[in-house]
Amino acid sequence: MNRERFLALPPHAQGILIAFVGVFILSFDALLVRLAAADPWTTSFWRGFLIGLTMLCICIWRGDLRWRPATRRVAILTLGMMVVYGINTSLFVFSVSHTHAANTVVILASAPFFAALFSRWWLKEYLPPRTQIAIAVCLTGVVLVFGGSMGSFNWQGDALALLLAMSTGGLLTVLRYTPQVPRTVLVAGAGLVTAIVCIIPAQPLDLAPNQFGWLLLMGMLQMPAASFLLMMAPKYLPSPEVSLFLLVETILAPLWVWWALSEEPTAATLWGGALILTTIAIHASISLRQERIRRQNPVI
Repeated sequence: MNRERFLALPPHAQGILIAFVGVFILSFDALLVRLAAADPWTTSFWRGFLIGLTMLCICIWRGDLRWRPATRRVAILTLGMMVVYGINTSLFVFSVSHTHAANTVVILASAPFFAALFSRWWLKEYLPPRTQIAIAVCLTGVVLVFGGSMGSFNWQGDALALLLAMSTGGLLTVLRYTPQVPRTVLVAGAGLVTAIVCIIPAQPLDLAPNQFGWLLLMGMLQMPAASFLLMMAPKYLPSPEVSLFLLVETILAPLWVWWALSEEPTAATLWGGALILTTIAIHASISLRQERIRRQNPVI
C-alpha cells in the first residue's frame, strides 16, 4: 500500500493496519533468537546494541533527543525504566533459550494482568471484578504451563518468562504513570543498557557469518520496526484494542518456531495457552466495548 492510499484511510483503519503489521513483524522475535543459535549473553548483547543504535538514529531523525524530563522524579523513573526494559530484553532471550518458545510467549501474555495488580497497589486504581477474575484464570493457565515443564530443563526458562511477565507488568504501570516519556528514547536507552550489562560475559566476535546475519536482521530491522509501529498504534486505537492485536504475536510466534525448527508445543502449554488467550481476548473485548459506550455517551 502506498502512502497516498494509507493516508486516505479513516484513522481507525490506519491504526488497525499499523498494529497488525507491527505485531506480525514482532512475532518473528523468538524464531530469530533460535536461528541465531548463539549463547544468550552474546545474543542479548547484539540484540540490545543494535536495537539501541537503530532507535537512537530514529530519535535523532524525529528530534526526540530534545525532550527533557519535567521533574527530577520523572528523570529517575525514566532511567529506572531503561534499566528494567534493558534487563527484560535479556530475560526474553534467556527464557527462549531454556524452554519452548510457546511457553515463553504464553506466560508473557499474562503481563497486562500483572500491570493491573501493580496499578491497584501503586496507583490505587480501581480493579473491576472481571479483571480480578481474569487475573485468577490467567495465573491458573500459567500454573498449567509450569506443570508441563516440571521435572525437565524447561522449568528454568518458564520461571524466567514468569519473571519477565511480572517485570513487564511493572514497567507498563510506570509507563502509565509517566506518559510524557518518549518511547523511542526509552527503547534506545534500554537497548544500550542491555549491551552494557551483557558485554563482559558475552563473546560478541565469536560468531559465524550466518549467526551475525540473523542478529543484524533482528536488531536493525525486525525489532526496531515492530517497536516503532506498536508505539504509533495507540495514537489511533484505544489501548484495549491494541492489546487484542498482541494476541496475534502470542499465537504466531510458536507457529513460526514449530514450522521452521519442528519444535512442537506440549499439551500442557496448549491447554494453558488456550486458557490465557481466551481470558485475555474476552477481557479486552469487554473493555473495548465499554470504552466505546463511554465515548458515545459522555458524562455531561
